[in-house]
Amino acid sequence: MKLFAAAVVVWAASVAAAWAACEETRVDLRGDWGTARFTVELADSPDERALGLMNRPKMAASAGMLFLYEFPQRVAFWMENTLIPLDMIFMGPDGVVRHIHENAVPLDRSLIPGGDGILAVLEINGGMSSLLGITVGSQLRHPMLDQAIAAWPCDTE
Repeated sequence: MKLFAAAVVVWAASVAAAWAACEETRVDLRGDWGTARFTVELADSPDERALGLMNRPKMAASAGMLFLYEFPQRVAFWMENTLIPLDMIFMGPDGVVRHIHENAVPLDRSLIPGGDGILAVLEINGGMSSLLGITVGSQLRHPMLDQAIAAWPCDTE
């Protein structure tokens, strides 16, 4: 099943040229490992970020949640009331991955630090970042990043 899910995500990324470069409900990731695309819900207000993916029994393999902050800062997450394991991908203001926490344990109240200077966090299904090969240094593309400093701006493929 995991292999099928990864194939779906990779296939979706392979037809990226046929789609618009950027949409708020989608993120693209790229690196030496290849590319991937996820359909995302945005959490860009304090209330949305506090709720996150809590109380959800499942999430599609190609889905996720993108947490966006008003300015770069130190962030930490926990898994209280979160029912599914998650990978947390922490990015700076340029969209470059700085830290990945894999397979966060459901319902765990331990803090998961993301580091300083974090502007965005992508949560995807647990194990997916390893399955796809997503690494520190990978780049995220999304229209809500400052396109003037984005490592992968929206107007490029």
